[in-house]
Amino acid sequence: MGSQAWLKVLLFGFCFWLSRSSSSSSLSILQAEAAGGAGFVGGNVFIDGKSVIGRTDDDFVCATLDWWPPEKCDYGTCSWDRASLLNLDLNSNILLNAVKAFSPLNIRLGGTLQDKVIYDTEDNRQPCEQFVKNSSEMFGFTQGCLPMHRWDELNAFFKKSGAKIVFGLNALTGRSIQNDGSVKGAWDYTNAESFISYTVKKNYSIHGWELGNELCGNGVGTSVAAAQYATDTISLRNIVQKIYTGVDSKPLIIAPGGFFDAKWFKEFLDKSGQSLDVATHHIYNLGPGVDQHLVEKILDPSYLDREVDTFSQLENTLKSSATSAVAWVGESGGAYNSGHNLVTNAFVFSFWYLDQLGMAAAHDTKTYCRQSLIGGNYGLLNTTTFVPNPDYYSALLWHRLMGRNALSTSFSGTKKIRSYAHCAKQSKGIVLLLINLDNNTTVHASVAFNGTLTSRHKHKSLQMKIIKLPQASVGGNEREEYHLTPKDGDLHSQTMLLNGNILSVNSIGDIPTLEPLRVKSTQPVSVGPFSIVFVHMPHVILPACS
Repeated sequence: MGSQAWLKVLLFGFCFWLSRSSSSSSLSILQAEAAGGAGFVGGNVFIDGKSVIGRTDDDFVCATLDWWPPEKCDYGTCSWDRASLLNLDLNSNILLNAVKAFSPLNIRLGGTLQDKVIYDTEDNRQPCEQFVKNSSEMFGFTQGCLPMHRWDELNAFFKKSGAKIVFGLNALTGRSIQNDGSVKGAWDYTNAESFISYTVKKNYSIHGWELGNELCGNGVGTSVAAAQYATDTISLRNIVQKIYTGVDSKPLIIAPGGFFDAKWFKEFLDKSGQSLDVATHHIYNLGPGVDQHLVEKILDPSYLDREVDTFSQLENTLKSSATSAVAWVGESGGAYNSGHNLVTNAFVFSFWYLDQLGMAAAHDTKTYCRQSLIGGNYGLLNTTTFVPNPDYYSALLWHRLMGRNALSTSFSGTKKIRSYAHCAKQSKGIVLLLINLDNNTTVHASVAFNGTLTSRHKHKSLQMKIIKLPQASVGGNEREEYHLTPKDGDLHSQTMLLNGNILSVNSIGDIPTLEPLRVKSTQPVSVGPFSIVFVHMPHVILPACS
């Protein structure tokens, strides 16, 4: 029998089994793949269940809110509208529900203009004026101001939505910019100290205070020397310790919030000592948003792999430095200058985004902040309607399914599959993430493990070097699968399907429920062309997850 005929027989048998034991939506997905003439290939996922390779915070997924006014434009496109901290509509039901769905969502407040913001507290003697576009000014805008009544409104929203807040402080106050682009002088923290005091007096909860934005290394716009930045970070810790005297839970001290530079970071970390809790770095590895080759880069496994070096270097720098600080990605939008419409806010970007989450977690990154929650062309939410873009649902599934412990995972069979696995979150077992970057091939993946595996129903231990999935499922005959695909198979679609069903908010702004397919555990995992699948295997209990 020819290979094509044999594949048809296998497909018919597989679909016949599904029609008897799985939902009709999974059958329709496979039928659609077959009708499209997609090829099939087998593959193997291997998960090392003996030890953890990285451990995230419980609330790994984070998103940002920025300061950009509507006049912020890139390459002739103005994509920010009213998405700024100063003018965002906090009464939107969709916005509220989108944040509440994470319970909680980490939100980092900051961005390029944070180093041009003053706080209108009692000590402020300057007019509280808003940003005005001016091409002769650094970053293209004049100084802006945060009125305290707006800070009150924002905190009312954060409390109602249950968000955890990191606030990025202006690190340029008191300094002068030199002709070579560097800054001179120490940080004048008078206004920041007054703002932090106001925040504490109002009993607003802050998860962390971050100093500055993209001022490390060569900097963006300007830069601060590592030794001076360390001194300023120690100053921030001192004022936070003083203001929070008597408060049991003190906020994290976070810096520098810029692009990783090994030499600069090493000096900064060593000289900051124990004053720093979190070292943040930014990622825009796809280049400018105007780049017409963004999709090609996203679909190229070798291009995606380039960022491994950054994660690995920072991980090693932290381990070799005189610090107990941990790593966060403090801001990451993939393509700088506000992203690219119908790429960084469309289905295709979930390939890049979820791959980044998996890669970061595997290198012991504790939190990953996506630029942005809303605003620009890379928001998790649509800038004008607040309706979730595809990456919102990818983020929510990760947050709900993937636990803290990352497991070493590899895939053999095709280079177009990206694979990551974690211990499951708030449930037994593990969760496997598979991303198929191929537009023609459906992958049927078998899963194997090493180490000791325990069935939670029969309380047996299976001592084997390699444990294949059918054996691993003793006592449990089903797993849960979440297949993500774009509407009409269009990578540029801003509509995501879950198991063949469109994900959309209802008329009152409720976020849809994310229901899995239930599939017999002995079957290989089927990953369609240009699709993503989360697989929850509740009966696979590995030593690393005990």
